Amino acid sequence: MTNKVKKTFVLSALFLLPLLLYIFISSGVNNFGRLPILSENVIDVSEIDSAKTTTFKRNISIVVFLGEDIKSVKGGFFNLNQKIYKPFYGFKDFQLVAIYPNDKKEDVLKLKQEIGKFTDLVKWKFIGASAAEIEAVYESFSTNDSLTSLYANKAFIIDKEGKLRGRVDDKESVDGKLYGYNMHSVAELNNKMKDDVKVVLAEYRLALKKNNADREI
Repeated sequence: MTNKVKKTFVLSALFLLPLLLYIFISSGVNNFGRLPILSENVIDVSEIDSAKTTTFKRNISIVVFLGEDIKSVKGGFFNLNQKIYKPFYGFKDFQLVAIYPNDKKEDVLKLKQEIGKFTDLVKWKFIGASAAEIEAVYESFSTNDSLTSLYANKAFIIDKEGKLRGRVDDKESVDGKLYGYNMHSVAELNNKMKDDVKVVLAEYRLALKKNNADREI
């Protein structure tokens, strides 16, 4: 093979490979990878945010319920921070919303200080609320579980329209529906949630490209 032929082959490969990868990803997301909607009537977090600065609208949100005993369950939040928050917080429309009881501000401050030692918390949104408000928001997710002392061991994906996303064909779930992802299972965060967050992000970005929209990532 002559140098000229080699050069032509390399240039062709450099041009074609990204194109083929894009086509593969686009095809997969559009035809097979759209993450199912499990609940549509989710109460927006702005309804319980006294500052009215945090909302599910126009954001891809990871939502957690910190509960009344943050110290004993904080390991799950550290897992979520490492496996989900860090890989995605650079996206402009991504946020992690942590809802906690109003009387747990001191425990939340300690949690923020611990996580903040090795993480930029710019996309962590901590929202204090009453027990009734927390219960109402959680119940609007319409999951197959209930809160325990205002705590859930799962993290949830809420899309830009304020709808709960998840899986309807999960082999490890009783009815096949995966409403949330177990924060205490690194494997579930890595193998399921991370992939599902990627799918939701890709959906919106492909839609923007299709409409020739220009948006900062």
